[in-house]
Amino acid sequence: MQDLEFATIEDWDEALWARMEPIYHDAFPSGAKTKSILRNMLNRGIGCLHTGVHQGEVVALAVTGMVGKAAHRILIIDYLAVEQKLRGSGIGTWMLEQLKAWGLREHGIKGMIIEAESGTTEAHRKRIQFWQSNGFVLTSYVHQYRMVPEPYQAMILPLDGSTHVSDDGEALFRYINAFHKVAYRKS
Repeated sequence: MQDLEFATIEDWDEALWARMEPIYHDAFPSGAKTKSILRNMLNRGIGCLHTGVHQGEVVALAVTGMVGKAAHRILIIDYLAVEQKLRGSGIGTWMLEQLKAWGLREHGIKGMIIEAESGTTEAHRKRIQFWQSNGFVLTSYVHQYRMVPEPYQAMILPLDGSTHVSDDGEALFRYINAFHKVAYRKS
């Protein structure tokens, strides 16, 4: 797909969210953060929304946050979604490249972390394969949240060879849990 535009949104925009929301809810029908939580994350400066736009239409989105001190800053990709009919067209990989470039340029990130559902279905395998095909390393540790039925595994993409970014799943979940703790805080 040609002519994609990437944008990062740091201030809540209700009209833009209305264009993003169908993709978000289609990709994450249950267990996703509510609009209120996402809006609070942006309003408090702890998260960003990112869009991929083609001919004026939002075709992809991401929700991200930062953890760690400046010398060890990590970009958490909380959610990444592509419009269903365009999945498999390379837009997800394009979004990841844009997120990586933005994170390096704006925040000097040392790595990127995601958590992937650790299931045995074909959909779970395809998601993990997508991340692995984009350079992410799957850790063996399986994390079980108390309030979420699905188990998860952390995946990491180290970006700075001079800085050690742990590939230990338990250590990576400390980053993820630190981000979630702040994201779900009311104020």
